[in-house]
Amino acid sequence: MGIKFNGVEHSYKGIKKYDIVTAIKDINLNIDDKDEFIAIVGKTGSGKSTLISHMNALLLPTKGSVDVFEYTIMPKKNRSLKLKPIRKKVGYVFQFPEYQLFEETVYKDIKFAPKNFGFKEEEINKNIEEVCKLLNINEDILQKSPFNLSGGQMRKVAIAGILSYNPDILILDEPTRGLDPKGALEIMNIFKYINKELHKTIILISHDMDLVYEYANRVVVMKDGKIEFDGAKEVLFGEKNYEEYHLAKPQILKIIDHINEKLNYNLPYTIHNKDELINALRQVSQNAR
Repeated sequence: MGIKFNGVEHSYKGIKKYDIVTAIKDINLNIDDKDEFIAIVGKTGSGKSTLISHMNALLLPTKGSVDVFEYTIMPKKNRSLKLKPIRKKVGYVFQFPEYQLFEETVYKDIKFAPKNFGFKEEEINKNIEEVCKLLNINEDILQKSPFNLSGGQMRKVAIAGILSYNPDILILDEPTRGLDPKGALEIMNIFKYINKELHKTIILISHDMDLVYEYANRVVVMKDGKIEFDGAKEVLFGEKNYEEYHLAKPQILKIIDHINEKLNYNLPYTIHNKDELINALRQVSQNAR
């Protein structure tokens, strides 16, 4: 087990003196420490950000508890609970993570987190070399200021700073926001590799259902602070209730619906992107010969 929510609720004071706002309530959720790619979706204000902020103790629950590997996060912070080990296990890639860059050079920025977590110099350099290779960050920019890079390069450097301490679980909060389509595809394929080849669990928040349908294998739907659905994406979008959650149908499924209707095909919803669709159509064509 990686992360487990046990009857979690989080409330905070509202604008008025005695107002109490409950952001999430009655949350029971299990997330494995390996091989999951989970999308957390729902309209703005549904509780997504509050939920993921409990996964590495950025927020403490008002009620219930959160188990993160061998650590338990309770409503009142226990002095014996160390936050560093939790945050080393669960890395958080914020929206626009490049806004958190602050060091003089790219190298120092990537180095900051593993150094803070107590990694030895030799291990830090080895990790930096590996993540730069993974993210296609050229060695010649390591001594440059991160603020002289392009937006896409800055995003990569910020992500490298998270990957450099090798967390077991990665939380991605709208990781492609602000990127052009090419940059977004590159970033998502890196996270797909990390999930498939390195067997790390990825937790994605996104409003982009095309992204969710292509990359996630499990979807958690938040509505009014509660989990309304937790299961396979094919099930979610194969039923009409996704509309009740204010979710858009992925474009690939609209195309599949159109082809099935016009050509009397029976293409399944297990097709998740255009490449898989092309292969399925070729197979149909070959079988028809």
